[in-house]
Amino acid sequence: MTEFRAFDILVVGGGMTGSALALGLSRQGWQVGLVEGSERAMLLQQSEPVDGVAEFEPRVSAISRASQQLLESLGVWPAVVSGRHCPYQKMTVWDGDGTGRIHFDAADLQARDLGTIVENRGLVRALFQALEDSSVELIDGVKVTGWWQDGNQRGIELADGQRLGARLVVAADGANSRLRQWVGLPVREWDYDQQAIVCTVRTAQSHRFTAWQRFSPTGPLAFLPLRPESGDEHFCSIVWSQDTDEARRLMALDDNSFAAELELAIERELGAVQAVSRRYAFPLRQRHAKDYIATGFALVGDAAHTIHPLAGQGANLGFADVRALLDELSRAQRAGLSPAEELVLARYQRRRKAENLAMMAAMEGFKQLFARDELPLRWLRNTGMRWLDGLGPIKHRIAAEAMGLTR
Repeated sequence: MTEFRAFDILVVGGGMTGSALALGLSRQGWQVGLVEGSERAMLLQQSEPVDGVAEFEPRVSAISRASQQLLESLGVWPAVVSGRHCPYQKMTVWDGDGTGRIHFDAADLQARDLGTIVENRGLVRALFQALEDSSVELIDGVKVTGWWQDGNQRGIELADGQRLGARLVVAADGANSRLRQWVGLPVREWDYDQQAIVCTVRTAQSHRFTAWQRFSPTGPLAFLPLRPESGDEHFCSIVWSQDTDEARRLMALDDNSFAAELELAIERELGAVQAVSRRYAFPLRQRHAKDYIATGFALVGDAAHTIHPLAGQGANLGFADVRALLDELSRAQRAGLSPAEELVLARYQRRRKAENLAMMAAMEGFKQLFARDELPLRWLRNTGMRWLDGLGPIKHRIAAEAMGLTR
């Protein structure tokens, strides 16, 4: 006989966004189920100490102050910062084909830092540690095989024969969300014809707790500061977005040749690149769901939108989705409404869709501006960057926006 279980809210996908949402919903008193394909034991596994460049996870996130506040409210942030993490106090952005440069400093905003670089697996581990002590029912290590809807009932089917139902189902199952496809929510998407190369490097000079980003016509390069248990300030995670053919050429290089190219690309801001970990390359696509909601169904995080990594805002946009949905469902609970109430979900969509679209449009504009090599545009962007760098109040407003502190 097929086993059936019902919940108030079922979250599918236990990554950073889905696990944070499930944890927050449980604190509100909802009966919550969280479905994750990986085994919980693997997600709870501790990282090994770092002695070289290979042991850092290739995927890291720049967690904004607003996202940090969400994680603090969930009681998760102390566990995050008890592991490897690196707050950054400064950011330097410049045009590799000109003289335009902008500097941001947390001290100008009377803040401790602009954000914190964390390894994704460390953040997920902290969230799952908190889930272990929550009322969330975790269904782990099993694949979702189908979606069903019968009148006002809806839910998912699992590979082990379980059938789960809920008043509200939330898809947090990533950019290629199967639930989004099964429910029939279309997306607008396009291929950037670029790949993001990610790896960890060790540099001769300290990163100085600064995030560095250099723009070039073929794509941006970011050096994000890391700090191992020893406190060594010479490790960085790089995200190098390049046109596909160029990315393939770079991936084919041996480590020494790649390090030499990387030194040139970052203009030796941190001295020699002394060591390089294993490299990974990910194709870049932008996606945006035309609607985030359907009857008794909602999308969050990458299932709703993916963005070019040049601003490092992907994780923070997902956490902003979580904040908005938690707010709306808390209001629904206080009013005695169902979590699937149409007006509740419509408010969530209205709050998040406009902001996500604005961020995506801004990033596309930046990408197009720096991809153009015409002399007037080069002059315009470099003059504009120098002008902006001298305008304290406006520059500080931009920094606060990126930190998520003005919303």
